Amino acid sequence: MWSGPPQPDQGLPPPLAAVPVPWKSTDPCQGHRESPGALVETSAGEEAQGQEGPAATQLDVLRLRSSSMEIREKGSEFLKEELHRAQKELKLKDEECERLSKVREQLEQELEELTASLFEEAHKMVREANMKQAASEKQLKEAGGKIDMLQAEVTALKTLVITSTPASPNRELHPQLLSPTKAGPRKGHFRHKSTSSTLCPAVCPAAGHTLTPDREGKEVDTILFAEFQAWREAPTLDKTCPFLERVHREDVGPCLDFTMQELSTLVRAAVEDNTLTIEPVASQTLPAVKVAEVECSSTNTCALSGLTRTCRHRIRLGDSESHYYISPSSRARITAVCNFFTYIRYIQQGLVRQDAEPMFWEIMRLRKEMSLAKLGFFPQEA
Repeated sequence: MWSGPPQPDQGLPPPLAAVPVPWKSTDPCQGHRESPGALVETSAGEEAQGQEGPAATQLDVLRLRSSSMEIREKGSEFLKEELHRAQKELKLKDEECERLSKVREQLEQELEELTASLFEEAHKMVREANMKQAASEKQLKEAGGKIDMLQAEVTALKTLVITSTPASPNRELHPQLLSPTKAGPRKGHFRHKSTSSTLCPAVCPAAGHTLTPDREGKEVDTILFAEFQAWREAPTLDKTCPFLERVHREDVGPCLDFTMQELSTLVRAAVEDNTLTIEPVASQTLPAVKVAEVECSSTNTCALSGLTRTCRHRIRLGDSESHYYISPSSRARITAVCNFFTYIRYIQQGLVRQDAEPMFWEIMRLRKEMSLAKLGFFPQEA
């Protein structure tokens, strides 16, 4: 007798014996329907086994549970394998992304370094080009100044060594014209006045003309001449030698001693170094009326004496771009000193080929010009 389905507290599902089961086996994968004849044959056996039905049902449930557990385990293993494979692929992709990020950072760093080096190289090239340009401009300017100075020296040298002519004798090349006592009376050398009238002041005192300075009495100072001869044996521009020390003390220093002491010192140093330049002032900058009627400006005030004078020249010291306007008197004093230094440089370089006495008298003449310029005597400009 069937006692009914088990209670819920037993944890078992309702029995399946009350329902006709058309399956031969409890295997869900291999089950198939039985034929009607087989159902008739087994119906009696099923009735006989009425009491054994719940146990068989429980066995089938256990089998189903076992199968489902196996399926779950296999599914779980499959999913774990898929998860592990996906994690592995994701890890590989992360590593690849990290590697690519490092490559990108390295490329960006190299690009920045390359850009910085290119800019630095470009700035360096521009700086070098500017320095070379400045040096070239400076050399060009110095070359221009040297050319002007050499041209002036060549002109002065030509004046010294040019061959004398009867109309314009060079007394430095003809010592006999320096002192009449040394030349003595010369017979058979008198010329007619109509053919040598230009020489009358020098060689024709009977014509009523006054004597030129060349006919003045001269006498060599033995001390000065001895100092000059000692200097001539080894010419130098050193101010410590007795000859030049005397000239600097007696002539050069006083001649370049102006009211503006600071500028006077700079001018003296530039003259001694042969770096002073005297330039004429452009005609349009000169005042067209009297000085008293013109406002005080750089062209109307001498930078050395501080006096209000018409300045027709200006000086430049070395490579400086500053110019100082000077009066005719100041220019004459500077020019006299420059002429002296030019002549002794010619002697030092071996360009003056004369005996000691004519060279000595030329130096005395240049010292005389310095003294006269210091005293205020200078040639009047046209």
